[in-house]
Amino acid sequence: MAFAFFYNNLTSTRHKSQSTSIPKKQQRVRDHGYDNYMEVEKKTRKVLKFRPLILSQRNQTIQVSRLDILSRRIGFKQHEAGKFLLKYPHVFEIYEHPVQRILYCRLTRKALLQIEQEKAALDAQIPEAVTRLRKLLMMSNTGRLRLEHIRIARSEFGLPEDFEYSVVLKNPQFFRLFDADETRNKYIELVERDPKLAVCALERAREKEYRERGIDAEDIRFSFIVNFPPGFKIGKYYRIAVWKWQRLPYWSPYEDVSAYDLRSLEAQKRMEKRAVAVIHELLSLTVEKKITMERIAHFRLAMNLPKKLKDFVLQHQGIFYVSTRGNHGKLHTVFLREAYRKGELIEPNELYWARRKLAELVLMSPRKAKMDRELVSYRRDGDDVDEMGRVRKVCPENRFNNFEVEGDVGGDGDGEGEGADDLISNLGSDVDSDISDEDDDCDEIDDEEDDACNSGPGNCVSLLGANAMNTNEKLRMQCSYYMMLQGHL
Repeated sequence: MAFAFFYNNLTSTRHKSQSTSIPKKQQRVRDHGYDNYMEVEKKTRKVLKFRPLILSQRNQTIQVSRLDILSRRIGFKQHEAGKFLLKYPHVFEIYEHPVQRILYCRLTRKALLQIEQEKAALDAQIPEAVTRLRKLLMMSNTGRLRLEHIRIARSEFGLPEDFEYSVVLKNPQFFRLFDADETRNKYIELVERDPKLAVCALERAREKEYRERGIDAEDIRFSFIVNFPPGFKIGKYYRIAVWKWQRLPYWSPYEDVSAYDLRSLEAQKRMEKRAVAVIHELLSLTVEKKITMERIAHFRLAMNLPKKLKDFVLQHQGIFYVSTRGNHGKLHTVFLREAYRKGELIEPNELYWARRKLAELVLMSPRKAKMDRELVSYRRDGDDVDEMGRVRKVCPENRFNNFEVEGDVGGDGDGEGEGADDLISNLGSDVDSDISDEDDDCDEIDDEEDDACNSGPGNCVSLLGANAMNTNEKLRMQCSYYMMLQGHL
């Protein structure tokens, strides 16, 4: 982690100007590393809207037509949900019910595995979540915050969905729940302040910088890590203002300032810099070192933050970055610049990696999903049987996935093409029940293939003499037919 303090080049110069305010009107410069990060985040946000709907069903499957009906409720246009599901085959699996002939949707095994990994990471870091919540309450003026505001931002702070029970009620020595009579809202209150926790992440970074580089402690005592985006123009007077602002003292975000006289100009400047420190510490407590502007606004009154929060954050583009990608420019996400390098988190954690697995599934090509269905087979366990008592019928390319040799089906072991016959016989062993019966069902499929080949593309081999073929040759023709269908789908 590199410090980019501008005052290092200006220590030999003393300026006569007494202004310590950073100019408010600045040219906003975009950083594509953060914007590209939010482009992926925008896709995962949409995917996460479908996940609870699917998991809430009895068999964790839902009709695609029902998702189209509920599309407006989850922020999609009418009949847009089904098209969206087809874009991410590594997350959603669409199949046809074998009896009802209706399209259903369920999560893939990779997506279910990602959910389990994220849940395991959440459970493993509950002690850290308790510490984060304690520090968050210590930053408020009264030592209490609304339960609803914390519930809305629970994902950013790494709190589980049942944090009210698993974090708050399980730790009565730290937290207390109560209902306010005047507002009828439920609040979380801190039982007792711990001075050991009243240390900001910025103070630890300053101490580390002092120990590693030996910089004068007086120069970095009240300084922030500043790293402007590429293309940001730094004028002479702006450089001077930043140099003086870095040396301005301020109160700690964990310090109670309710008893201070804040009417003087010096106190207002200190409170302004303290607000920067509060947002900095708020971002440091999050899992991914980012949070939306709307979440920060929920804590504005409790933490003495300014009213025009967006304009205030944009004044400090060297400390924060505001991305407007997502929700058609209405969503503003604040990043802590020092925690990222080239759009990636410098110090990731297990929960961060578990959530990035979902982004990887979203970014994987649909062509790769098609190849996976052709070359990889998932063994069908008892869990894959639906309530009708039959195995779910997946896409045609999934019907011939398992190439594991289990035994001979044809019975004739003639020399030429024996390996191919064994392979095709094993293919037949993994197909659904309508193909596994060699005597009756194969004849029915042959009749269907006669009609399909007569009306389908050219060069389809006639199956009129199928009764004279042995079982292995029949299955070979079935494979050719289904592969032909797959090429035209």
